[in-house]
Amino acid sequence: MTIRLHDTNARQIRDFVPLAAGCVSIYLCGATVQAAPHIGHIRSGLNFDIMRRWFEYRGYDVTFIRNVTDIDDKIIKKSAEQNRPWWSIGYENERAFNDGYAALGCLPPTYEPRATGHITEMVEMMRGLIERGHAYEADGNVYFDVRSYEGYLELSNQDLDDLRQPSGDNETGKRDKRDFAMWKSAKPGEPSWETPWGRGRPGWHLECSAMAHKYLGTAFDIHGGGIDLIFPHHENEIAQAKAFGDDFAKYWVHNGWVTLSGEKMSKSLGNSVLVSDMVEQWRPIVLRYYLGTPHYRSMIEYSEEALREAESAFARIEGFVQRVVEKAGGPVEPAAEVPPVFAEAMDDDLGVPQALAIVHTTVRQGNSALAADDKEAAVARLAEVRAMLGVLGLDPLDPHWAGESDRGEDLHGVVDTLVRLVLDQRQSARERKDWPAADAIRDQLNQSGLVIEDSPSGPRWTLGPR
Repeated sequence: MTIRLHDTNARQIRDFVPLAAGCVSIYLCGATVQAAPHIGHIRSGLNFDIMRRWFEYRGYDVTFIRNVTDIDDKIIKKSAEQNRPWWSIGYENERAFNDGYAALGCLPPTYEPRATGHITEMVEMMRGLIERGHAYEADGNVYFDVRSYEGYLELSNQDLDDLRQPSGDNETGKRDKRDFAMWKSAKPGEPSWETPWGRGRPGWHLECSAMAHKYLGTAFDIHGGGIDLIFPHHENEIAQAKAFGDDFAKYWVHNGWVTLSGEKMSKSLGNSVLVSDMVEQWRPIVLRYYLGTPHYRSMIEYSEEALREAESAFARIEGFVQRVVEKAGGPVEPAAEVPPVFAEAMDDDLGVPQALAIVHTTVRQGNSALAADDKEAAVARLAEVRAMLGVLGLDPLDPHWAGESDRGEDLHGVVDTLVRLVLDQRQSARERKDWPAADAIRDQLNQSGLVIEDSPSGPRWTLGPR
């Protein structure tokens, strides 16, 4: 068994060999909390949640770090615009992110450090970089000298002579406009912390180098994030960490965007689809299916039509699960192992689309067994399906999703009582052979969004696709 991953730095798929046998260390660039999350943000968390689950299935002990950037230029700008404390905006949106991750079934990280909680580590790293000749102070700002680190821009495959970075606000005293700020001197009304170079606040990139060093040491296995972070963020992280003396990340893994009309979904572009809105319109498990089942490196073009297709596809899986549970007279435990072809797909750069095809094939086999009244085969297929869905975080029988059509079990009970009354009327019409009346009742229920299925134990209803 060898897991293979696409390494952005190597520009190819590589065999994964952990630094420590049986262990995997992952650092994921998490939320910058200037606003509530859109589905593009949560997609990244979902992709790496699936990665983590697969490593755990394969028997690895996973340490998973997902940071929170709770101070940056955008948060400070929002604070001024809204006349609110910067920390209030950050905490409110941090909670919104965590609510979104939880709603879509992401496992909590091992640690979730905040940037502002690691100023000491940042100061120590800056001091070391200045001593080694890789950084310098100017007017209370601390800059990284990009020409001092020979490997700069290898991740993004750019040429330094072609690189142009405009000077940012309050970035005075740069030796080269391409040098980047690790620390910004204090401005009136902005949050600031005391350092050997005066009061100031972190630049964007330093926090991740410092926090990865603290929680994962001088070297770790996988650094992840969206492809938009390759430059400048991840490139600058590498420069800081390696110039400081760390080996840093062995593999770089990046997920694709969620796009809208061909453009990256972005708060700044105003084309965001907020997670909080989506979970009101769609079941969270369907959103997980929609965002988590394309290949992590692919782009997802958002559309309601695509979401409806995902809803219908998942409904076929869920319907099979429900039918077998009913026939078996109770829950069916997941198989101890996933089918080998599923494992092969997941080992090959987390090939979720190919793995999902195995799920649907197994569902079809299970439905054929049900049609043939082969209970043993149907139960066996469900055990396999549950094992596979568990790895993807999509098992509808998992306690996380219990009652998830939740808008509550109470509401479901009320609807069930009302539907049963109508179905009793339909059954009475069938018994007196009033077929037009029976068909009319069924058609009206279908039009209301309910799917009626006649089974040996009586009629059964489910919510149909939107």
